[in-house]
Amino acid sequence: MFSNDNLVRSFLNDNELVFNDEKLLYLALTHPSYAQEKNNMRNNQRLEFLGDAVLNFVVAEYLYNRYANKAEGELTKIRAKVVCEKALMSVARKIDLGQYLLLGRGEEMSGGRKRKSILADAVESVIAAIYLDQGYEAARAFILKHLEDFISQIAGGDYYDYKSKLQELVQGKNKENVSYSIIEESGPAHAKSFVAGVFFREKILASGEGKSKKEAEQNAAEKVMKDKDLLNKLGI
Repeated sequence: MFSNDNLVRSFLNDNELVFNDEKLLYLALTHPSYAQEKNNMRNNQRLEFLGDAVLNFVVAEYLYNRYANKAEGELTKIRAKVVCEKALMSVARKIDLGQYLLLGRGEEMSGGRKRKSILADAVESVIAAIYLDQGYEAARAFILKHLEDFISQIAGGDYYDYKSKLQELVQGKNKENVSYSIIEESGPAHAKSFVAGVFFREKILASGEGKSKKEAEQNAAEKVMKDKDLLNKLGI
């Protein structure tokens, strides 16, 4: 049928999934680096684009129905924490997704199976493959199976705005405040990955990764907020 049948079947068995068209899952596991080595065969980037939209809708619908007492602004904050790279990484680890990916030799040697952006993108690609193969309800079931507990945790109050809190604390102790800058940008236009640095007096304190500039900045601020040594340097 196609190469790497065993890899696809192992993923299906290990995750108790059944596909009508296994080629969709094969495509979801195909990183662009592997596709390029195989004479530019198709890769998972288009699926990633669709999976991101499906994920956002499923989480938004779930939050709307489950938390009728929460206002729009609060729901937006919760959703942002649930669909971020960090949450998708937790799903990737849970299903050990890295071992199933088809990577190019260079990406393999540089640790691509553990790279956050690659794993997060692959989760979205798998979601899209399930959606195309079996429809919305199957995709929704997969998403909630792996994220429902995390959603409950975030909705319980763990959607802290680290960036605003850090700026508030620093400004209360210093004339200067922290600033942010994007120090790295990668990926195609529809699925970029960013690395942001948080700076104080022109020196970098920490960096964070994310699928948006805001997410990267939040992750950088979170690192500072959770590091007592860095907070001491800021006089906090």
